[in-house]
Parts: sequence; structure tokens; C-alpha cells
Amino acid sequence: MISNPTIDVLMNHKSIRKYTDEVPSDEVIETIVKAGQQAAFAGQLGSVILSRERSKHPFSAPLYFIICVDIHRMQKVMEKRDWKMISSDAAMLLFGMQDASYLAQNLVLAAESLGLGTCYLGFVPFMADNLIKKYNLPEKVFPMVGISVGYPDENPPIRPRYPLDFSCFDGKYPKFSDEQIEKAMKKMDEGYLAQDYYKNGKLMIKLENEREETFNEKTYSWTEHISRKWGQWLDDPAEMEEILTKYGFNSKKK
Repeated sequence: MISNPTIDVLMNHKSIRKYTDEVPSDEVIETIVKAGQQAAFAGQLGSVILSRERSKHPFSAPLYFIICVDIHRMQKVMEKRDWKMISSDAAMLLFGMQDASYLAQNLVLAAESLGLGTCYLGFVPFMADNLIKKYNLPEKVFPMVGISVGYPDENPPIRPRYPLDFSCFDGKYPKFSDEQIEKAMKKMDEGYLAQDYYKNGKLMIKLENEREETFNEKTYSWTEHISRKWGQWLDDPAEMEEILTKYGFNSKKK
């Protein structure tokens, strides 16, 4: 595989959950946020909230960024041009999610290239009520993901990924063979077991149905963990729709 400084940053990504006392300088913050802004976009439909309240941050990180889907700002620009947005909320939400995702990834890569550690917090949309009130977010601004940032005080191993032939499909999407699926599962599970990730973190999810428990700390790994998440949780789409509608995104009408 080809290597260069950019590729090295990408390939060495890891989630950091312990940080030193050192606080990144304003120059560092400006640099990583501007790098985030330079991501590709549909309409610059992402914005950034920065919190410096370390005692209230996940993992006590010195910095906490909340990346938002921001349609409100675009509406304000359009008003100045005497235009009214008629594109549906569903369409704008999809474009906004793309823009916010590009911004977030650029920000993370820039931070890690400067020696900072980061960790994405994907539960942010489900805390929308608290975050919208705390940060005074107007209608059509929705928190999509959080990112804790600071100087690492740990050096965890790089987590495994699926084999390339289970992720990149040349020409058309394949029909997976049992062997291919099992090979991909084995790579993920053995990689996490070798690191004692779920054992050390005591992360085993309890069964919430009538299934008989067949795993223990020596056998429980990524494919069972992720299957338990999405095989037991978030089964009612109305919950997410209610959150989005409450803050100005109605998927059923313009």
C-alpha cells in the first residue's frame, strides 16, 4: 500500500477517550475549524458549536465540538436574495447531513495531523432537546454528531475493519457467499478479541428478549455487539421523526 503523511494520519485513526491537561491553543482551534470548512459541500449546510466547558464534556476532553446540520443559515442568505426555500425538509436534511459529515471528518483529520486525539459521539441527535436549549440553536439547526478533542493521554490499538473485498465492489454490488461473510466476521471479531476490547470495557450488552445467552467475555465481540444494538434498540421510527419535526424538519411535507 502507498504511504505518505496524509495516508498515515488516515490509517492510524483511533478513538481517544483520555486526555492530558493541556488545552489546544486558539491558533490550533482556528486551524482545525478552517480545515473543516474547506471540505466539499452542497451549500455549506453544516456549522460548528465549540464548547470549552471541560468539566461537562464527554471524557473530560478540553474541547467539545458539536457539528450541526444548518438549514437556518441558508434560509437567511436566501431571504437576502428574495428567495423562499421550497425544497423539502427531507431533501435539505439529506444534503445537510452530507455537508456536516464532510466538515466533521475534515476537522478530525486536521486535528489528528496536529497531534490531537478525537472521538466521535454518535448519540448527539438523541440529546437534541438538551443541546438545542443549551446552545440556543434556532429552528432548522440540528445537532448531528459530537467530537471530543484534546491531546491524547492514552495510545489504544487501531481497531479492525472489514476486509477490502467486503467493502469495495468493482463494477457491481455482489451476492455475498457464506464464506465471504464468515471471513469478514472473523476478521472483525478476532481483531477485537485480541485487544480484549469488550472484556476490558465491560461493554457486553444484555439480551432484552427471550434469546438464550451463549456468549461470555472470552467469546463476545464486535459482530454480536453490533447485532445486539440494532437487533434490540431504536425500533420505533416515530421517535426520530418526532425529534426532527420538533426542530423544524418535517419529512412529510415541504
